[in-house]
Amino acid sequence: MTDLKTEEGLKVRLAGILFGVIAGLFSIGLWVIFVFYNPYSSTPVEGNTVMTTFMMLCLPALLAIFSSFIQKEYLMFIAFILSLPISFYLFGTPGIFRLFFASCIAYFIGFLLLFFSRKNRVQFFKSEKQ
Repeated sequence: MTDLKTEEGLKVRLAGILFGVIAGLFSIGLWVIFVFYNPYSSTPVEGNTVMTTFMMLCLPALLAIFSSFIQKEYLMFIAFILSLPISFYLFGTPGIFRLFFASCIAYFIGFLLLFFSRKNRVQFFKSEKQ
């Protein structure tokens, strides 16, 4: 499983890496706002809520960043699957926290870019276009 050494394949891989890192950092920032500086609630968040939201929102973000650095697309897909249920739930709420769904979709786009940047996968799609 070697990477495509062409300029096109490297650009696709770099785009996948950037999608994962930026989406992960965005999710971590949103999680900090959600837990510590929530503009929609004046009551302090309990420890149980902090731990639950950390595991459902922040851990997938950290996994997406890690998978970008080591360039393992299956870990990015796992981050997408882990964050999908709560991101989908938060998408139905009014306010800025519906943006968690955007970062979840960015995980999936990053996965696809990393997946298709592999040598044999990109060559397969190039041959179909011609």
